[in-house]
Amino acid sequence: MDRLTDVPERLARSADLARVNDYDSFAEAYSAENEHNLVNAYYARPAMLDLAGDVAGRRILDAGCGSGPLSAALRDRGAVVTGIDTSAGMLALAKRRLGDDADVHQVDLRDHLPFDDGAFDDVVSSLVLHYLEDWGPTLAELRRVLRPGGRLIASVDHPIVAYTIQEPRPDYFATTSYTFDWSFGGQTVPMKFWRKPLHAMIDAFTSADFRLSTISEPQPDPAARELFPDGFHDLSAKPCFLFFVVEVPPSATDSDDQ
Repeated sequence: MDRLTDVPERLARSADLARVNDYDSFAEAYSAENEHNLVNAYYARPAMLDLAGDVAGRRILDAGCGSGPLSAALRDRGAVVTGIDTSAGMLALAKRRLGDDADVHQVDLRDHLPFDDGAFDDVVSSLVLHYLEDWGPTLAELRRVLRPGGRLIASVDHPIVAYTIQEPRPDYFATTSYTFDWSFGGQTVPMKFWRKPLHAMIDAFTSADFRLSTISEPQPDPAARELFPDGFHDLSAKPCFLFFVVEVPPSATDSDDQ
């Protein structure tokens, strides 16, 4: 799901975790805020689209589609898009954006996916995996629904950012949770993510039989320079998110040769 945030300094420790990550409770405000903000509209989504490249005619699963901005952008580029998300509120907004006949489903990424083996050419998962402590079952399912040669394009909080915002600092080499509040539109909501060291992320992909293609630390869209001059400078000089492209080997033989 597309992440709402500014630079890391906005993150604060959260004391109230009773309704942690409850997107249904702030779907409208979240969607409105992330539509045109710096980090989502001029950094995370453009980076995902750039990594996806030419998607015309490709069958794409948007895993954690939220209110559908990335799905809409991929569809505008000619892709055939299916969206899944855990939040009914966000999916209602996605249908409003994409049309009532949009192919969207309420699905928890920790569960079995309701799609056939090899159903998709690509999976995009924008700022979603860091909600999960254990990536293994989710990556196994995403690999299953990708055809041989298919791609998973994913982004997560950069592990250095998630490490440095915590005091005292956690063990970098361990998988650790971190909590904070998002404040926007007059609402404050508690969030919880999981931080993994880089090697653990790569190990998770390779253990799921993906082949690493690209690791990217992109710059924001230059169009944001005039719109967000202060934020643009900060985002250009500090890590924020980390982007991966991993591929399903074209054949079982290629998989065995990794």
